[in-house]
Amino acid sequence: MAGKATTRRGERVPALALPVARICVDVPLAHLDRPFDYLVSTEQDADAVPGCRVRVRFAGQLVDGFLLDRAEESDYGRKLSFLDRVISPEPVLSPEVAELARAVADRYAGSLNDVLRMAIPPRHARVEAKPSPEPVPNPAAPSAEGWSRYPFGPNLLDALRAGRPARAVWQALPAEDWPARLAEAATSVVSTGRGALVVVPDHRDLARLHEACAALAGPDAVVTLSSDLGPSERYKRWLAVRRGAVRLVLGTRGAALAPVHDLGLVVVWDDGDDLHAEPRMPYPNVRDVLVQRSHLTGASLLVGGFARTAEAQLLVDSGWAHEVVATRDALRAVAPRVAAVGDNAWQEVKDPAARSARLPSIAFDAARAAFAEDAPVLIQVPRRGYVPSLACGTCRAPARCRRCAGPLALPGGAEDGVPKPAYCRWCAATEAAFRCPACGSRRLRGQVIGARRTAEELGRAFSDIPVRTSGADEVLATVPAGRALVVATPGAEPTAEGGYGAVLLLDGWALLGRADLRATEETLRRWMTAAALARPAGRVVVIADSSLAPVQALVRWDPVWHARQELAARTELGFPPAVRMATLDGAPDALAAALADLPLPPTGEILGPVPLSDDGQRERALVRVARTEGKALSEALTALQATRSARKDPDPIRVKLDPLEVL
Repeated sequence: MAGKATTRRGERVPALALPVARICVDVPLAHLDRPFDYLVSTEQDADAVPGCRVRVRFAGQLVDGFLLDRAEESDYGRKLSFLDRVISPEPVLSPEVAELARAVADRYAGSLNDVLRMAIPPRHARVEAKPSPEPVPNPAAPSAEGWSRYPFGPNLLDALRAGRPARAVWQALPAEDWPARLAEAATSVVSTGRGALVVVPDHRDLARLHEACAALAGPDAVVTLSSDLGPSERYKRWLAVRRGAVRLVLGTRGAALAPVHDLGLVVVWDDGDDLHAEPRMPYPNVRDVLVQRSHLTGASLLVGGFARTAEAQLLVDSGWAHEVVATRDALRAVAPRVAAVGDNAWQEVKDPAARSARLPSIAFDAARAAFAEDAPVLIQVPRRGYVPSLACGTCRAPARCRRCAGPLALPGGAEDGVPKPAYCRWCAATEAAFRCPACGSRRLRGQVIGARRTAEELGRAFSDIPVRTSGADEVLATVPAGRALVVATPGAEPTAEGGYGAVLLLDGWALLGRADLRATEETLRRWMTAAALARPAGRVVVIADSSLAPVQALVRWDPVWHARQELAARTELGFPPAVRMATLDGAPDALAAALADLPLPPTGEILGPVPLSDDGQRERALVRVARTEGKALSEALTALQATRSARKDPDPIRVKLDPLEVL
C-alpha cells in the first residue's frame, strides 16, 4: 500500500511506514460507533501520532475525530481516503483513557464518542502552543497518624506507599477532617512518583480538598479540574496533567477520565451524591467509572464517605474491596448525641414562632444551649422557598380545592394585617373556609415548609441571633464561629469554624416519604453529612419516627448496618445493585417496538411499561437481568440502539443502565 516516493504533482502518497490510521469519527449515530480506516500521507506522517486530533471526510462532510492507532494494512477491501488534515500533533487521547472510554461506553450501552466528549476538553490552540511547567520534585510521604483511629488505616497508607494495589471502602468518623485524610492518602502515592486522582461532588468540597493537598504536597504539585473553570484555563490545566507535569489531580465529575500518568490511586468521596451521576449520554456514575479504571490499570481504589451506599457495600460483600472503619470506642468518643422525636412534638413548644417553624421543644432547648456556648446552630430543611403545598393539620391529607381538586398553597403576605388565605395553584380560586373532607378539621399545615419561611419564623423565635440561609439562590461555603442560626437545604450546608453546637434536621418524613428506590439511603446520607458538621459529641435532633431504620442508623451512627439492610432488601426484591437494570423511555409505540426487538438474556425480565406523563405521551419500561448477565444486557441494548439508528427511526428511545432513579 505504500506508494512511490515521487509521483504526479498534487497527488498524495501514503506514508512509507504504518500508512493506515484508525479513526474514531465524531458522528452521533449509534450504528457508526466503530473505528474507520484512512490513509496517512507522507507529509502527515510525523504529525499523525496516536491520540492526536484529525479531520476527515465522512459521508461527504468534514468531521473531527481522534487517531486511535496506525497499522500496516486495512481489511476494508476498498480504496481508502486520506486524512483531510491533522488538526494538532498533540496526543490528547492516551491509550489508557481510550481503553477506559471504550469500557465505559460498553458498560452503559453508549458510544465511544459520547464518552470522549466528557474526557477531552475542546482545543485552544494558543494554550496548546505554550509549554506546561516542569514537574515538581516528589513530596515527602505524610504521617499516618491521622488514620490511626481506623484499625486498617495505617495498613492502607503502607500499601499505597509500597505500590501494592489496595481497594477499600472508608467510613469516615463524624467531625472527621476528611480533606486532610484524603490528602494524606493521595500524597502517599504521589511521594512514590505515581499519580493520584480524587473526585468530589461539588466545588465547595473541591476547594477544601485543594487546600489540604496543597498544604501537604505543595501548591505546584496539585491541580484542580472542574466545569466552572473557563475553557482556556481548563484546557491549560488538563494539558499539564496529560503531559505529566502534575500527578496529583482533584476534580468534580468530569475529572474521573483525566489522563493522569502512571495512575496509582483513584478516590471518590461521598459516592451516593447524585452530582456524581453524569446527566449526558451514556449517563455513567463516577464510582462505577473509577471501579472500571482501577480494574483496568491496577490502581488502588478508595471509596469514602460518612454514609455508605448499597453499591459500596456490595464491593465489600463480594470481597473485591475491604472496609476501613473505626472501632466503636473511637466512634463513641466523637459521635454526636442524636435524639429522634416525632413530628408532632413541636406542638409542645410555647413560643409561637418556634411552633410556626415546627421546632420541637428538645430542638428548641438544644439551640438555646448551643447559643449559650457561643456556637452556631445548623437547621436542615428539605426544601427551599416558602410553603409549596398544604395539607390537613390533623390527618395530613392533601388540601384540595373544592372547585377543581387542585393543590392549595399560601401566597404569603398580608392584607390589613391579616395573612392572605390559601389559594388553588391550578385555578387560583381563594379558599378561605377550608374543611378537610377526610376528618372535618379546619386546620392547615405545610407539607414541607421551605427554608426561607423557616428562617423567617426562627428569626422571630431567636430575635437576638443572626440568621443565615444557604440554598439554591446562594450557597455558603463557610460560616464564622459564634452565635448564628444557619438554615440550609440538603447539600448546601456550610462548614462552621470549630463545628456547630447543634444540628437540627427538620421534616424527616418529607425525605423518607419520597417515591424513590433510594429514598431511605439518600435520607440517611443527607442526615449524616449534616450531622458530621457538629462538634465532637455535639447535639443532633432529627424530626422523624425513631422506629425507622435510617433513624436508628443515625442514632447509633451505624451506616454499615443500614447499608447491609438496604442491600439485603434490594437483593430480595430484585433491584440494583443486586441486579443490573435498565430504563427505556420513549413514546408508547416506539417503546413497544423497541421492546419487541430487544433480545433478552436468559434471566431477562421486562417490567412495565408505565406512563411517565399525565398525557400518556411518554412511557418507561424496566429491563432487569442478573448481575452476571449485565454485559449481555449492555450488548443487547447497544445493538438495539444501532439497529434503530440504521433504520432512522424517528422517535428516540432513551436508554439508561443502572440509573439513580428507577421508580
